[in-house]
Amino acid sequence: MTEKYVHGYDSRENVRLQDQASTLVDLLHGDTCYPAGSRVLEAGCGVGAQTVTLARNSPGALITSIDISESSLAEAKRKVAAAGFRNVQFQQADIFNLLFAPESFDHIFVCFVLEHLPRPVDALEILKTHLKPGGTITVIEGDHGSTYFHPHSEAAHAAIRCQVELQRRAGGNANIGRELYPLLHSAGYNAVRVSPRMVYVDASKPALVDGFTKKTFTAMVEGVRQPALAANLIAPDLFDQGIRDLHRTTEPDGVFCYTFFKAVAKK
Repeated sequence: MTEKYVHGYDSRENVRLQDQASTLVDLLHGDTCYPAGSRVLEAGCGVGAQTVTLARNSPGALITSIDISESSLAEAKRKVAAAGFRNVQFQQADIFNLLFAPESFDHIFVCFVLEHLPRPVDALEILKTHLKPGGTITVIEGDHGSTYFHPHSEAAHAAIRCQVELQRRAGGNANIGRELYPLLHSAGYNAVRVSPRMVYVDASKPALVDGFTKKTFTAMVEGVRQPALAANLIAPDLFDQGIRDLHRTTEPDGVFCYTFFKAVAKK
């Protein structure tokens, strides 16, 4: 899994991922819980933004969290240790070159990983070989094309499209959430169920205004300003107006919506 991670690995991205995870924990992970004694593979744990929640929700499960980035794994280990969980082990590994024995895991968890891979079906097929018959895979992805807001702003949509295009050029797909059902079906999984998880934000939800609209989504788009301009995807003034308009949606009369997709399937 050597593809470029379009968001980068710096400390600012680490903070953004943690803000996203803590803000969306109930929406995305409230119904994910694995039985005691089950072996769970978290494929692509990154900096551990989801790992702590996995460990907390399934304290009796044995979780193996892998990532290709050594620095991300170090941060994930730090987070889990600080939270006091001992049911997680970490290993540096590439999804496309796993060394686990076939059918080693009862469950597999993949969150915000497929969006960065040029061959998501291949990745899902490889993961399936390490899943026991009857075992489950849970996949969570976002979909930037699902974004809408009030007040409407073409400049904001243009800035968002820059992030989508940069991710496409890096081999990924920022709109992959809508494709989870056909991807899992193509990879040979059974009983595929997909549920949309909409984040709706208005002034009555100040925690979401701050944690999601400002610190997660707008921060992500704002972070691609330099590469977007370098690639001549947008004029500087238009991009900056788009960011201002995204911040405008956090004012008392603003509204922001985004949809994640969560899929569960069986081998």
